[in-house]
Amino acid sequence: MKYDLVLLHAPSVYDFRKNSLLAGPISDVVPSSPVFEMYPIGLTSIADYLEQYGLRVKIINIANRMLMSDNFDVEKKLRKIKTRAFGIDLHWLPHAHGSIELAKIVKTLHPETPIMFGGLSSTYYHKELIQYPFIDFVMRGDSTEKLTLLLMNKLETGNTHYADIPNLTWKKGSEIGYNPITYVPKDLDDIDVPGYRYTVRSVFKYRNFLDPLPYNGWLQYPNTALLTARGCTQNCLICGGSREAYDQNCNRNSLALRSPKKLVEDIQFISRFSRAPIFILHDLRQGGREYVDEFFSRLKQLNLKNEMVFELFQYADEDYFRKIEDCVPNYSIEITLETHDEKIRRYNGKFNCTNAKVIDTLNFALKHSCKKIDLFFMVGIPDQTYTSCIENIDFCETIHLACNKDPRIFYFVAPLAPFLDPASPAFEHPEIHGYKKFCYTLEDHRKAITQPSWKHMLSFETKHLTRDDIVNATYESAYKLNDFKLKYGLIDQKGYEEIKAKIEKSQAYIEKIDHILALPEAEQAVPLANLQKEIEELNKYSICGKNELKWEVQKNYANFFSLAMVGLEQLYVEYKNKVKHALSPKLRYQFKLEPERQKIKM
Repeated sequence: MKYDLVLLHAPSVYDFRKNSLLAGPISDVVPSSPVFEMYPIGLTSIADYLEQYGLRVKIINIANRMLMSDNFDVEKKLRKIKTRAFGIDLHWLPHAHGSIELAKIVKTLHPETPIMFGGLSSTYYHKELIQYPFIDFVMRGDSTEKLTLLLMNKLETGNTHYADIPNLTWKKGSEIGYNPITYVPKDLDDIDVPGYRYTVRSVFKYRNFLDPLPYNGWLQYPNTALLTARGCTQNCLICGGSREAYDQNCNRNSLALRSPKKLVEDIQFISRFSRAPIFILHDLRQGGREYVDEFFSRLKQLNLKNEMVFELFQYADEDYFRKIEDCVPNYSIEITLETHDEKIRRYNGKFNCTNAKVIDTLNFALKHSCKKIDLFFMVGIPDQTYTSCIENIDFCETIHLACNKDPRIFYFVAPLAPFLDPASPAFEHPEIHGYKKFCYTLEDHRKAITQPSWKHMLSFETKHLTRDDIVNATYESAYKLNDFKLKYGLIDQKGYEEIKAKIEKSQAYIEKIDHILALPEAEQAVPLANLQKEIEELNKYSICGKNELKWEVQKNYANFFSLAMVGLEQLYVEYKNKVKHALSPKLRYQFKLEPERQKIKM
């Protein structure tokens, strides 16, 4: 089968099946594993948009296929592919190793086929990426759906004049071009992000449901997510998606919102084939009061059976939860509080309010039928001391007592790891915000992520915390949190013992790996390999229970008939588009893109 574009998602470290890496708690608080096999939702929106114009686009989650089977042969899979171009995401920096290694393999197998990169980290490091001989294009910015179509049109017609495509870094022989970022769309209504219509359709169209699976275990626990905006109103110091980071990296100084009408249409579509929770990414309140009111008004009309999961960036009053309760029967809340320290929160930018207001927010949610609240604390944020890290757990107990020991609150602690986000204020101005950076370039991060323990992967220290301090404070906090959960019956004795044993083993392996790394380099490979199998088990939820992050799901899918009907419906929509393009064969080449913003940054 011939494709126009094949989008590939790489594992964090390409050869993770051979090398021993103690990722520890780095991925404990995300759905994917330490392989970071969950691909960015932008892949689906690109695929969906291009297929609307008659292109054939396939997503292959290489990371997940490798994770699902030790026998999965990447080169065998890639060798058979016939496509006009390959796309590889480098959105999150932990993929710095895997994405580059995958690109090498693809170019070896298909030397004449162009390879393009995209994502926030690709945007930041585009000048380094284009220097690799196996990378031909880097699509920059936060909205590349239309730009990718423009590039695909060029590749199809053989037009090698790339200078007129906004946001594109390109290479033609020895010539390299850095087109300015002038395309910064003001809203998200003319694309589907994520592209769930594409995802369902592709399963039937390409007759392979394994390739596009978002992460390992998705079939058993099929969470879906919707993006409310690109950009952010907040300016958290450690976030590569902060207001300042978006301005610097993507030339964006205002939100691009998906309208309430489109969001609710997306929710309605998902509910036709899935009964799993639907996660609303970002705080809805970024859009303003009218935006929130319209969204809830439209949502109420659906009589939705799915649970909804909402993020909060700041304090929420009782009226907000009353609105949620009024329009959805089941909902949960996620809050990344980061620290108990009000001054640090004020400095860092997240939940800039008093602790009393934090507790009010939680109690308001509980009062108004919230099923579950996930509350996250972090180790390694600006101005945090070792003592302050441990005191986060004392605050968990304060919250628990102030909320009448309600078991609907779930408490988590995790390190800020492995890297500082590029373009975040902390990355750009480390001295001002109390950081010491070990990694600057893309190659620095590529080397760091392959280190055998998460302690040595860390790209930073703070003025108060060394790498050893960050590791030790994380594990000490985890011990204390585990004790707290047992004390109040939030976990049973068996769960307590399992977590305690994993923390103890993790600490022991940190020491073992440190000892091995102290040996001459030639003597390190064998003892590291001997640790691999044991380490694989420790990497799975090393400091929290494996089910604590999951929401209760009574039924994963509406039913197979509904899924099949949705798939056939989407195939019919595509067929109509093909007829339309057949009548107007030049439609794709008449496509024009007007710059959304004239400000130019390089």
